Amino acid sequence: MGLSGAALAASHGDDHGHEERAERALVILTSDSLQTQGMAMILANAMQQQGTTLQILLCDAAGDLGLEGYSSEGINTPPGHPMEQVTPEAIMQMMMREGASVDVCAIYLPNSDHGEDDLREGVGVAAPGPMAEMMRDPTIPVFSF
Repeated sequence: MGLSGAALAASHGDDHGHEERAERALVILTSDSLQTQGMAMILANAMQQQGTTLQILLCDAAGDLGLEGYSSEGINTPPGHPMEQVTPEAIMQMMMREGASVDVCAIYLPNSDHGEDDLREGVGVAAPGPMAEMMRDPTIPVFSF
C-alpha cells in the first residue's frame, strides 16, 4: 500500500513533463481462485486501457495461466463489460497483444512438471533481480492478488 500511495501522490503532483514518463505497474498474481484471477486481469486490463504499461508476474497456482493449452472456466463479467463471460487467460493474452509483459516466477517451472517450452508464446520466466528492482521503485505501484 505504501508503494501505491507514493505512486498516487506522485501522479497528483506537478503534471509538467508527464508525457515524457510512462506510467508503469507491476501486477503479481498468485491466487488459484478463478474469481481472483479474473478480477486481477479485469483490473489490470482497465489500467492498461487508461495508459499504464503493465508487467504481470504469475506465481504459484496462477503460473498455470502462462501455460500453452491451459484453459480455465469462464467467469461472468461485471455489468457494462463488452463480453458476458471470459477466462482470465483470455484477458491476459489480449493485454499481451496490447504490450503487457507477462512472466512466470523464477521458481514456478523448477517446482512443476513444466519447462519453458510449455509456456504460451510471449510468456517469459522472471529474473529475481529485475523484479526486485521494479518492486523497490517508488514510481511503480505493485498490486498483489
